[in-house]
Amino acid sequence: MRKLVMGIALCIFACSIGVAYGHPPQDIIITFDPMTKVLSAVIVHKTSNPSSHCIKKVDIKLNGKEILSETFTKQDNNLSQTVRHPLPDAKAGDTLSVEAYCSISGKLEKKINVR
Repeated sequence: MRKLVMGIALCIFACSIGVAYGHPPQDIIITFDPMTKVLSAVIVHKTSNPSSHCIKKVDIKLNGKEILSETFTKQDNNLSQTVRHPLPDAKAGDTLSVEAYCSISGKLEKKINVR
């Protein structure tokens, strides 16, 4: 019985190690060029291994409605992931949001208003 309890405790500890090293993105810097109608977002997510601990998914919303979702298998570099997408329907007064998900744990959403 004692071996079973120790085995379960060890499994719980091992599983929690992966979550402990995961963290949400630190920041999302969003810009929108009204002339070209292109949204750019730099997702700041520092990692020592961008192949396994990375930004795995980015959702883009226009006025609260998801219009685009992009997935990744690795991050651009150790510091950030960048996305660029044309948004021809965006106009002055609209709200754009970018939500980024860490492959291990956490997410962050930032919004801007189109001018």
